[in-house]
Amino acid sequence: MTKRSYYTTPGLVVVCLTTLFLLVVTYNSRSYIQRTHSNAALESIRYSNHTLVELYNLDLVRSSHIETPESVRAIYISSWVFGTPSLRNRLINFVEASDINAVVIDIKDSTGVISYNIDHPVVDTIGADSTRVVGMRELIQNLHDKNIYVIGRLTTFQDPIAAIKKDWTFKRVDNGTPWKDRKGLSFIDPSNQDAWDYIADIAEIAYRDGFDEINFDYIRFPSDGDISNIAYNLPKEDTKVSVMKDFYEYIGQRLRSQGIPISADIFGLVTTQTEDIGIGQDLEDVLVHFDAVAPMVYPSHYRSGFFGLSNPNADPYTVIQQSMQSAIDRSEMLRLENPDITIAELRPWIQDFSLGTPSYGHTEVRAQLEATRDIGLDSYMVWDPKNRYTQSAYTPL
Repeated sequence: MTKRSYYTTPGLVVVCLTTLFLLVVTYNSRSYIQRTHSNAALESIRYSNHTLVELYNLDLVRSSHIETPESVRAIYISSWVFGTPSLRNRLINFVEASDINAVVIDIKDSTGVISYNIDHPVVDTIGADSTRVVGMRELIQNLHDKNIYVIGRLTTFQDPIAAIKKDWTFKRVDNGTPWKDRKGLSFIDPSNQDAWDYIADIAEIAYRDGFDEINFDYIRFPSDGDISNIAYNLPKEDTKVSVMKDFYEYIGQRLRSQGIPISADIFGLVTTQTEDIGIGQDLEDVLVHFDAVAPMVYPSHYRSGFFGLSNPNADPYTVIQQSMQSAIDRSEMLRLENPDITIAELRPWIQDFSLGTPSYGHTEVRAQLEATRDIGLDSYMVWDPKNRYTQSAYTPL
């Protein structure tokens, strides 16, 4: 045996033993974290520098993504519909045959249920995930193969599962029990910063599972129910608006720094009101921390007299035109005052559902699309909770 071969063999042994040692240590470390950082131990963890995704070494393999189109034209698909092959295929066929180029799919809906199985310790502890959609990654990839942009809707603070099981909820003033809205659903208190990490973790995981954009809905304080009976836990000197602003900044810095596109849904009234309407949403605050802002300017949601209309629902063109023009004007002013800050794209939610009179069909949907175009906006998202869209309305304008 030559000197060269003599020294090579022990070297290989050392390399092999070192590799084996590292594998054992890594496995044991992960097992230790999973054993010790559960239930009560999770409460003591703060993730200011490390996300749960990093701490737990979760599956970080990123799926492929489609870049955000210059013009996003999307319809909403609930998790129940997307998880049902016949209904899903019907809507995908509609998208391919229309001017629609994107879909909005539930990641987590207003019941707190996550649409598919994800690997996350808090989700596992509180039992928040489900099998409504099986094979989410593969289904998203199928949409990508058809060049369909996939937006994940993440209902943020209306979450009765996490709110109750993690004790992140508002309490009632009169008896200290969890507060519920008129639908019997509890809200996460937006001032509870432990909940912020949970929300951001789910967003990160969803992006790595293939969602091209994360859309934050219910990104606000409660708006209905016995509001006067909520025991708020606002830190001293804070307001609902300042709490929400801090959350926007947190979520924007954490996700946008990773290149994750994010959008926020806001009440339609926020585009025309400069004072807080009681939910903490301020248009200018949202515009500087998200890539897109989606006012829910549904004509059926405006009261008689708004914009001088006796029945705003009967004049969808005017409602969209007036409300979104106000948002455009405020956005442009913000841009002039802050030339070094990127201001979000405006992307209205319009309605393709009937609530009140008249019933909505081709004419009413088309009027909203035309109003959007006429004020210079190229993007929109369409809401129908039943996912029964007026297909004839979605042809190029």
